[in-house]
Amino acid sequence: MASSQDFTHLKLRQAHRRRIIRDLCSANSSFNFPGKFKTFDQIPNKALNHLIVDDHHGVIYCFVPKVACTNWKRVMIVLSQNLKAPNGAPYLDPLDIPVELIHNHTVHKTFNKLWRRFGRFSHQLMHHKLKNYTKFLFVRDPFVRLISAFRDKFVTPNENYYKYIGSPMLQRYANISSPPASAQEAFAAGIRLSFTHFIQYLLDPQTEKKDPFNEHWQQMNRLCHPCQIDYDFVGKLETVDEDTEHLLRILGLDKYIHFPPGYENRTAVNWERDWFASISISDRRKLYNLYEADFKLFEYKKPETLLNE
Repeated sequence: MASSQDFTHLKLRQAHRRRIIRDLCSANSSFNFPGKFKTFDQIPNKALNHLIVDDHHGVIYCFVPKVACTNWKRVMIVLSQNLKAPNGAPYLDPLDIPVELIHNHTVHKTFNKLWRRFGRFSHQLMHHKLKNYTKFLFVRDPFVRLISAFRDKFVTPNENYYKYIGSPMLQRYANISSPPASAQEAFAAGIRLSFTHFIQYLLDPQTEKKDPFNEHWQQMNRLCHPCQIDYDFVGKLETVDEDTEHLLRILGLDKYIHFPPGYENRTAVNWERDWFASISISDRRKLYNLYEADFKLFEYKKPETLLNE
């Protein structure tokens, strides 16, 4: 349990993180990026699907894949009480929730679903919730998040990601005209996507012309719209233990909710450098430009060594 002095430090940390976002989102800031000057009402409804609402406790959580979102989704399920255990009662322990249910979109109440129920009145309701509820998100170093996404989806066989993303990537960037039909067959034949292929895919202008980025590598600011939503709390995966304890205390839930363990800090510079060793300096810089808004809004240090070595 943190002392009152510790929480004074954590409050100052939050004030600083929020101020950075507010300053960069201001019209007075010279830093511009896509979507900065949109109003909340100009955000397409489908782009609000990462805002999970708990009306019981007045909480809104914007989940960012690869940033402890599995555990926070568990917590939101417990808070909302909208999922029943086999005994008919709501789940009380986040760890009791079956993993296959956690990422089922039907389980969570999200902003984009309000339109279906309330139609043209949905934005009025959204504004009310945004004004009165506690809003939070957790973020992560943008490049490390990309590495984590690649490892999770492409380093081991994942049939869904292989079919819709991996196989086309092999055709376009690895010059394999007829990739194996499945991830298992591809791996058995020694055919694997490289991190270089993945970066080529991210930098290819045709990628987003065909479809928006997948949520696992979509820019965090495009998932959570920090210039349109004034978040009350900005957590970071790098400080997840302190931030989680602080947030649960703010919400008055620290005595009732135990945040599940599971994060291992693997953000060492050498680890990142190893992954980018095969990526040209030119492409590293282009990639930084693609994610620059995330680096700046959430105050992650520009990886000068990676961009200049």
